[in-house]
Amino acid sequence: MKLLIVEDDREAAAYVVKALTEAGHVADHAADGLDGYALATGSNYDVLVIDRMLPKLDGLSLIGRLRAEGLKTPVLILSALGQVDDRVQGLRAGGDDYLTKPYAFAELLARVEALSRRGGPAAAETVYRVGDLELDRLSHTVTRAGQDIPLQPREFRLLEYLMRNAGQVVTRTMLLENVWDYHFDPQTNVIDVHVSRLRSKIDKGFDKQLLHTVRGAGYMIRDGAR
Repeated sequence: MKLLIVEDDREAAAYVVKALTEAGHVADHAADGLDGYALATGSNYDVLVIDRMLPKLDGLSLIGRLRAEGLKTPVLILSALGQVDDRVQGLRAGGDDYLTKPYAFAELLARVEALSRRGGPAAAETVYRVGDLELDRLSHTVTRAGQDIPLQPREFRLLEYLMRNAGQVVTRTMLLENVWDYHFDPQTNVIDVHVSRLRSKIDKGFDKQLLHTVRGAGYMIRDGAR
């Protein structure tokens, strides 16, 4: 999943982003309501996780503004306010679920996954296929010609991004931004290493190569030779 965490407590946000990344997802962070609005309207997310008490634009106002503009992405509200009236207010403002602080990460993850399965516009496509290669985002599985292909979380994210852009050249910069979140120097060979490992898993032993290197440009996954 691709998630947006709108939380002004930077320590708490860093913990959630790290845990989501380790679970194989992509998570962006905004520290206030206005930045959250800009990110939520500028990119497609599967689920938005929004703290209720935010600087510049509070969480409920943020959700109301997003809903008024027609954004239907599922929203999980986080709040220290846990009374029935508080939860009802949050849901009526446009939230889809409400989680009271403090919370266990396992519960947050389960709720986010449940919201994603509801099939909002950004979460509608859950299975990608290129030739006989299939990636299921919900079950977190990859198969080729019916054969299970076990992948590490980063390899899964890499393959998901490539398959989402099947037939198009994906540059190293695009991979750094969307799979590695700018954490690595563009000159590092980490991308080449991961692509090589991924290619050995999804192409080795099969008649047709799906993952291609486009010299001087990047990488492409496609069905059929050129």
